[in-house]
Amino acid sequence: MKPLALTHDLARRAHLAGLFYLVIIVTGLSAELGLRGPLIDFGDAEATAASILAAPGQFRLAIAADLVMALSDAGLAILLYLIFRTMAPGLALSAMVFRLIQTVLIAVSLMALLTAWLVLTRADSLADAPALALVFLDLHSHGYDLGLVFFGVNSLIMGLLVWRSGLFSKAFGAGLASAGIVYLIGSGLRFFAPDLSAPFAPAYVLVIIAETAFCLRLLLQRSPA
Repeated sequence: MKPLALTHDLARRAHLAGLFYLVIIVTGLSAELGLRGPLIDFGDAEATAASILAAPGQFRLAIAADLVMALSDAGLAILLYLIFRTMAPGLALSAMVFRLIQTVLIAVSLMALLTAWLVLTRADSLADAPALALVFLDLHSHGYDLGLVFFGVNSLIMGLLVWRSGLFSKAFGAGLASAGIVYLIGSGLRFFAPDLSAPFAPAYVLVIIAETAFCLRLLLQRSPA
């Protein structure tokens, strides 16, 4: 791999990538933890239905935040490819493809949220609407985790690219690779050993730290003198 040489164009792309990354982090965490999470209890369909119907704006805002996140993720995937393609075109292209697959899966999973909303708002004509809506909410959650499998692979590749770039500290590459491992293990547990998902959840703190650190590094990238 040929190390990257910092140019004005590369610095501009890195800064823009940092802005996209920041939007992704803010909208993703807001949608999942701040907006949608408090409304959903997978152990209580009736309570979940009541919470969503009592806060329709909050539920819709969570969908909007996820949509903005997906759009920003597509933009970031392209920018990171443009940054690293001169160094390792094959790996850079692979990273972009895996990230875009994740983006598509997360965007498509939003249809499950919209279906849950339609089910709840037409409850009079449907039998056991709260339970049915909860199934679609759970489908969205699993679709999100399926997307993170591909994002985990992307993070491993990005970790290697950043590690060998010569432009960023190797610590950022190690952090992204570690995040990729967490994503792969976490999603694997969700599908194949769901009882272990909750105990593993604190490991996602490492993901937040690693991705936020790289986001800030991109934002603070300076153009050459």
